[in-house]
Amino acid sequence: MKNIQISPSILSADFSQLGTEIKRLEEGGADMIHVDVMDGHFVPNLTIGPPVIKALRKHCSLKFDVHLMISPVHKYIEAYADAGADIITVHPEATDNLEVSINKIKDLKKKVGVSLNPETSIDLIKNFLNKIDLVLIMSVNPGFGGQKFMPEVLEKIKQLKKIREVEKLNFDIEIDGGINFDNCKIAIEAGANILVSGTTVFKGNDGDIKKNINLLKTK
Repeated sequence: MKNIQISPSILSADFSQLGTEIKRLEEGGADMIHVDVMDGHFVPNLTIGPPVIKALRKHCSLKFDVHLMISPVHKYIEAYADAGADIITVHPEATDNLEVSINKIKDLKKKVGVSLNPETSIDLIKNFLNKIDLVLIMSVNPGFGGQKFMPEVLEKIKQLKKIREVEKLNFDIEIDGGINFDNCKIAIEAGANILVSGTTVFKGNDGDIKKNINLLKTK
C-alpha cells in the first residue's frame, strides 16, 4: 500500500499572503502543494498563472502539484514546467491529443497527471496508464472550492486500484473535491493515496494546519 500524502490546495489560502501560507503548509507537514489553475473557459473560474507559481517557488521546497484546468492545455504545458511545476495534471477533454500532451510533460522531465471529472469515464485513459504517474479523480465538478463531496466517484478509484494491481503499474491515485474529516477515510479505503484538501486544511480546528493534515491522514 502506498503512503498517504496530503496535497493542500492553495485555492483556500489567503491570496494576499500566499508566500507565508505556503511556508505554513510546509511547516505543518504537507507532502506537496496543490495549485489549481483555472482559465474561466474550461471551468467557470479564474485563478493563477505561471508568474505566480514562479514567484511562489522560491518560498517552498515541496513539490508543486499543478492541476491545469485550462483549454487548450497543450500550448501552456511548457510555461508551467518552466515556472516550477513538478507534477503537471491535464484533462483529456482539454487537449486534442492526450498522448502527445503526456509525452510533452515527460520530455520536460516532469511527472504526468491526468484528471477525470465526475462524469468522465476511465476508458479515456486506460490505454495511457502505463505512462501516467498520477490519476486525479475529481469528487466535485471543478471550478470552485467548498463544494460538496460526490461519493459516487469512489467506484472509479476502486477500478483504478484494481487495474494498477492486475497490470502491476505504479501510478498514484489522487482525489480532489470536498475532502474533509468525514470522508477522508472512505477515499483512502477506496484506494486514494493522495488527498487534496483546501478548506479543511486551512479552516478546520481554528486553522491548525499541522493537526488538520495529521487528521486527514489518520482519521
